[in-house]
Amino acid sequence: MIAKLRKTPLSKARKFSSFRIIVSGFAGVILLGALLLMLPISSVSGKMTDFLTALFTSTSAVCVTGLVAVDTGTYWSFFGQLIILILIQIGGLGVVTMGIAVSMAAGKKIGLMQRSVMSDSVSAPQVGGIVQLTKFIIKGVALIEGLGALIMAPTFIGDYGPLKGIWCAIFHSISAFCNAGFDLNGNYSSLVRYAGNPLINITIMALIIIGGLGFLTWGDILKHKWHIHKYRLQSKIILATSAILITIPAVIFYFHDFSSETGMNRILLSLFQSVTTRTAGFNTADFGTMSEAGLFLMVVLMIIGGAPGSTAGGMKVTTFAIVIMNMLSVMGRHHDTNISNRRLAEDVIKNASTVFVMYLTLLTAGTIMISIADGLPLMPSLFEVASAVGTVGLTTGITPGLSLVSKIVIICLMYTGRVGGLTLVFAARARLRTYESRLPEERVMVG
Repeated sequence: MIAKLRKTPLSKARKFSSFRIIVSGFAGVILLGALLLMLPISSVSGKMTDFLTALFTSTSAVCVTGLVAVDTGTYWSFFGQLIILILIQIGGLGVVTMGIAVSMAAGKKIGLMQRSVMSDSVSAPQVGGIVQLTKFIIKGVALIEGLGALIMAPTFIGDYGPLKGIWCAIFHSISAFCNAGFDLNGNYSSLVRYAGNPLINITIMALIIIGGLGFLTWGDILKHKWHIHKYRLQSKIILATSAILITIPAVIFYFHDFSSETGMNRILLSLFQSVTTRTAGFNTADFGTMSEAGLFLMVVLMIIGGAPGSTAGGMKVTTFAIVIMNMLSVMGRHHDTNISNRRLAEDVIKNASTVFVMYLTLLTAGTIMISIADGLPLMPSLFEVASAVGTVGLTTGITPGLSLVSKIVIICLMYTGRVGGLTLVFAARARLRTYESRLPEERVMVG
């Protein structure tokens, strides 16, 4: 009994500390980024940027969202764009990962507390081997982003010249891999001018998908190659669900929203819009020409997002898959929820259900608030909120004209969408470790 009494506060303190470090770390980086973007050197005009615009941009970059209040390519100077790119990289890899990477580079010893926080931040199953995992992540990211930049460089150099072309290749490669969606093409145009360019389309899509699969999934793929039966259950869920969520929407877009296009353009447009809605934020199509059904499908994809422990946001594909499988299990009157010959733990199902409801609540509340504040129709409001809370960055074009209240709502949603899921899971885990008596059970009818 004494051992239990001593263990409980310690366990709770550790979990609470992990929660506080991650949440305050993101907030600190966002604030620092906003202050740097306010400097006159950060803008092309050489004038100081107002705090709200700088805060909005910094939050969007750190939360790897991509929604912008001013055009990234024409408003910000090279210094400002560099600050945004650094914020994107920190936000994509995670504040904790970057912090530990810097400590390792400085030769500092990584303690148990730091290992525990890192384990939580990347959704690692255990603390052991976390330093090696960090090295693997940093090396993998550098290699993938470097290859992406090299592949796209010739195209951008041809369009913008050597210096700006190389900078655009580096910027877009990091932005795509981190699922951020910031671009330098000007006039809020994203990648529309490259809609028919297979090289840019395929490279950006590959970077988005790789970044959104998660670092642990990388490990399974590299270790077990095509022996999928040896993968972790999490990796199997991520790969299967991601494949479904890319293929089915692409087919719908192909036959419905882009039926007027022909040949390779039609295929690229359909695939790109399906991939980018998984929290990336780039677009090659004019959303003004898309149907409301197509836009609503994109809202659903934006909310689902990518994999846990990845550069992507959203409620995560594992959350969506577990909620669906649990629903099918209940409908089939099965006692357990099973996936790939494995039984899911009860606390995992509870966490997934809670995150699912949390995102639906944020989506509903945010849509109503923005619609009322700016007098906007529900669809563009819903699209904007889904883009923010899913940390995607796609927009129907209303972001720059939003009111002060709506911009603050979007800022809060971007931040909550980036750290809210972690906050919820950490709090749930802390509660599960407490020793409390169980109350008498009573059944309540539902459905």
